Amino acid sequence: MPLTVAAFYQFVALPDVRGLRPPLQTFCAARGIKGSILLAEEGINGTVAGSAEAIAALVDELCQGTLFAGRLDHLELKYSRAASMPFQRLKVRLKREIVTLGDPAADPTRQVGTYVSPADWNALIAAPGMVVLDTRNAFEVAMGTFEGAVDPGLHSFGQFKDFVAGSLDPARHRRVAMFCTGGIRCEKASALLLARGFSEVYHLKGGILKYLEEVPEAESRWRGGCFVFDERVALGHGLRELGHAAPDTPGGRVP
Repeated sequence: MPLTVAAFYQFVALPDVRGLRPPLQTFCAARGIKGSILLAEEGINGTVAGSAEAIAALVDELCQGTLFAGRLDHLELKYSRAASMPFQRLKVRLKREIVTLGDPAADPTRQVGTYVSPADWNALIAAPGMVVLDTRNAFEVAMGTFEGAVDPGLHSFGQFKDFVAGSLDPARHRRVAMFCTGGIRCEKASALLLARGFSEVYHLKGGILKYLEEVPEAESRWRGGCFVFDERVALGHGLRELGHAAPDTPGGRVP
């Protein structure tokens, strides 16, 4: 039977984060779950795989169990499948940030951009004057991206703030739409842009993965494959495993 892969995150205050790691590690290990879960005082971020029953038990514990005591009530959650275990081991780690940007002004618990559903994304990015940003790293963009999206040329997400400072101007670039794999990087990226004076900031809810899951391939503006950080390498429309993706995806520049 194929395995279930769950990708999830939520920005939420977890001041007791150090005490959460051991029981969460034990819970996952006891059910044969593998993958990576990051914990920080700002929230949780993970991608894990296991049997359907094991993943269902983990999601139930995260959302309704005693460990997080109801704090993960807005968990962003996406499922996909894997023919074989895509992770070699289980890692539950404590971090300073669940996605590293290194700018305290980017606080998704205070403000984020406007969420756009996959069904509305095509119309948004085709709107006049819209700057469409791919907030992922350059090697991810090379595998696939949306038509005309700007590649900031990042080696790591922490460089995004420097790209914004050097290439974007809130007076000129009044409308910005951004996307990433599952949505978490856009939470911080949109918070950063709002903190720096950009007025209209949008981001794809659920990220590329939700778009590929919900938007029919015949209507899609996505080209190539979506890189994922496991042994499946890349996913395509319908979240099918590709294993690789075409590198010649069309991109754009900041106007």
